Amino acid sequence: MANETNEITMPTKYDPSATEAKWYDYWLENDVFNADEDDSKQPYTIVIPPPNVTGKLHLGHAWDTTLQDLLTRLKRMQGYDVLWLPGMDHAGIATQAKVEQKLREDGIMRYDLGREKFLEKTWEWKDEYADTIRAQWSKLGLGLDYSRERFTLDEGLSKAVQEVFVRLYEKGLIYRGEYIVNWDPAQKTAVSDIEVIYQEVEGAFYHMKYPLADGSGHIEIATTRPETMLGDTAVAVNPKDERYAHLVGKTIMLPVMNREIPIVADDYVDMEFGTGCVKITPAHDPNDFEIGNRHELPRILVMDEGGKMNENAGKYEGLDRFECRKQLVKDLEADGTLVKIEPHTHSVGHSERSGAVIEPYLSKQWFVDMEPLAKAALEAQGHDDTKVNFVPERFEGTYLRWMENIRDWCISRQLWWGHRIPAWYHNETGEVYVGKEAPADSENWHQDEDVLDTWFSSALWPFSTMGWPDTDSADFKRYFPTSALVTGYDIIFFWVSRMIFQSLEFTGKQPFNDVLIHGLIRDSEGRKMSKSLGNGVDPMEVIDQYGADSLRWFLLTGSTPGNDLRFYWEKIESTWNFANKIWNASRFALMNMDGMKYEDIDLSGEKTLADKWILTRLNDTIDQVTHLVDKYEFGEAGRYLYNFIWEEFCNWYIEMAKLTLYGEDEAAKATTRSVLAYTLDSIMRLMHPFMPFLTEEIWQHLPHEGDSIVRASYPTRRDELHFADSVPAFEAVMNVIRSVRNIRSEVNAPMSKPIQLFISTSDEATQGYLSANETTIGKFTNATELEIGRGLTAPDKSMSAIMTGAELFIPLADLINFEEEIARLEKEVAKYEKEVERVQKKLGNPGFTGKAPAHVIDEEKAKEKDYLDKRDAVRARLEELRK
Repeated sequence: MANETNEITMPTKYDPSATEAKWYDYWLENDVFNADEDDSKQPYTIVIPPPNVTGKLHLGHAWDTTLQDLLTRLKRMQGYDVLWLPGMDHAGIATQAKVEQKLREDGIMRYDLGREKFLEKTWEWKDEYADTIRAQWSKLGLGLDYSRERFTLDEGLSKAVQEVFVRLYEKGLIYRGEYIVNWDPAQKTAVSDIEVIYQEVEGAFYHMKYPLADGSGHIEIATTRPETMLGDTAVAVNPKDERYAHLVGKTIMLPVMNREIPIVADDYVDMEFGTGCVKITPAHDPNDFEIGNRHELPRILVMDEGGKMNENAGKYEGLDRFECRKQLVKDLEADGTLVKIEPHTHSVGHSERSGAVIEPYLSKQWFVDMEPLAKAALEAQGHDDTKVNFVPERFEGTYLRWMENIRDWCISRQLWWGHRIPAWYHNETGEVYVGKEAPADSENWHQDEDVLDTWFSSALWPFSTMGWPDTDSADFKRYFPTSALVTGYDIIFFWVSRMIFQSLEFTGKQPFNDVLIHGLIRDSEGRKMSKSLGNGVDPMEVIDQYGADSLRWFLLTGSTPGNDLRFYWEKIESTWNFANKIWNASRFALMNMDGMKYEDIDLSGEKTLADKWILTRLNDTIDQVTHLVDKYEFGEAGRYLYNFIWEEFCNWYIEMAKLTLYGEDEAAKATTRSVLAYTLDSIMRLMHPFMPFLTEEIWQHLPHEGDSIVRASYPTRRDELHFADSVPAFEAVMNVIRSVRNIRSEVNAPMSKPIQLFISTSDEATQGYLSANETTIGKFTNATELEIGRGLTAPDKSMSAIMTGAELFIPLADLINFEEEIARLEKEVAKYEKEVERVQKKLGNPGFTGKAPAHVIDEEKAKEKDYLDKRDAVRARLEELRK
């Protein structure tokens, strides 16, 4: 499509549905998004935050990817060798839950199928939803290099996962042991600390009497989880607590179970909290687990993996844990063990995936020893060549605090979908073997049934997608470390931190230079979007209604880095209006350059003030937008672009250009056409990373060279097209025109009515600017009589306006009918006085001010001020007319 003569085929209104799919197909067919692998260019790399293959993309992912698309389109236009690598995450727990739910609808359990058949079904699910995600990426207009697409369970990434597991194990940083983990009884799997959502729940403290075994009395304990008492193996008191010093070493009889358990002394117990006596259940509480280890207490599990009471729970075996609680409390109350029930609101952990209440649960799991890895990551932040730059910088503190207080990472999950743990156990001896391949005599071994936490593979994403562990891989050598990551602040712990410490451990480098943090997308009321509230917005529905460019502009410019973004349909509609403004301006421009070719653009001719001004403002806009985008200030860049395009180019330059384009001077026409073509071409290039579809469609109609705007160069400042004096000169002209329009509006005089205009200047520069553009001022103000001079006096009965360097006067005698205007203004004064009287009467009523909410009273006070201001302004205008 290079250098074609443009044709005026653009419809009256922009239609995204007729444009977006066409151009995305064109881009993919011509491989415009594929990395150049050109050694003469500097690499710029981003790997997409991999979405879960569990359904549709949400607005948060659309935000991530649109920000990254802006960066990669911009860098490609600036001459970088851009690799934007796409991929998807297998999302172990979430995906398996979805597939199991689908099977249950057909009356099938995964155990009915067996592991292999179940995995076949899950791969079918993955393929279906991966296609859906790719289709959604295309609707968003994402410029991805699909030739390098990866999936966390593909062969290359699986190889990397095995390599990392084995190396960490051999280094002593992966171990297996019994620990208390966060257990999801619904999914029957462990979940990590950061996959637990804490919610305030109305619960209770259950106070109970534990009798001393020697019959000499009892002690009182309190718990929020009475069902766990069935697994108690001790009661603990603080060794400094004089109230119980004489009881240490004695035993009690555990109610219901009639099991004799010791009273131990431990510094963990808070003497000031409750009774100062704490029941110890090592198998069902992380703190009790540690106390149990110190005192060599037995660990008794009283629940199974599904949250039901097991054989160790005595007569409660088979009951759900919460049903057991109800029955147990009744029994304790009946036998006099229960002292009281005290209402208590407390924070209870819930599984992020299933919503089930988390159960602290003793389980044999695989863990990563985080201390040395976290230490290395913290040290790296102190060196410029290994640190990650957080934007905004405050989020570095969030990352550092978490790394400083990190706990060992439980990485095993009781699932079938995922990377199976590369560990085998000997069938006879129980010996453990860890390796990338099964033992030679594999018939004597069985592999661990569990899989790895999804984040274990996602943590390797920046380098495993580049071919690592093959460090000679061309992509790894050229494109790693990556340039930037864009993600939400809610995922710093899940993903960002893990990518950093794994990358430092296995490559010796940070995974990315910058990490741009954004907030959460909330509804118009500031609430987090959720299914339960029904306030979610499907980005594909927004695109279907307003087009991808409208959604993209909103996401890119609606907030500042690190802050949340509120979704408003009104803002999407406003963006749609902006897109149509650009479209209509482009149609006008194209009608005035019909048949023009790229080589016809000539900016060397004599230029009007408007030509010089728009070229100068274009240079300023290029400088500002480039600077702001480099700082990741996309919202400010968008604001600057919006003002330049809407106000300066559309509202001022195009209107001024019409004087020349519709005039008789052919040389001036040719120059203005060239300025119009050059400026509009530059605007399309500046806007392309924000609105790729609209800009490609318009650019293809403009005189251009090259096949696609995707490969066009990004605008740069041209000093030979910078005319500094044009800015104050044009601003002086604009100020006159604006002032005249404001006065006309105040006195209800339409532009069709001619006026007399007198401009009294106070300095030579302003005198020169205005005198040189007298014809332009006269035409844009419809002034049939125009006088510009120093020290002019105001005519009788005239309206005036003061601006920098000048004061203007418009006589009203021929502009309005004084009697009619005075009568109209008197009616306005009466109307506002009536409103002032009404609102003041309301505010003076104690019955209203004493009962109405504060915000309602404030609204009435604001109305009062508004009416008073309007009344006084109309009164002042009447004074002018009556003089």
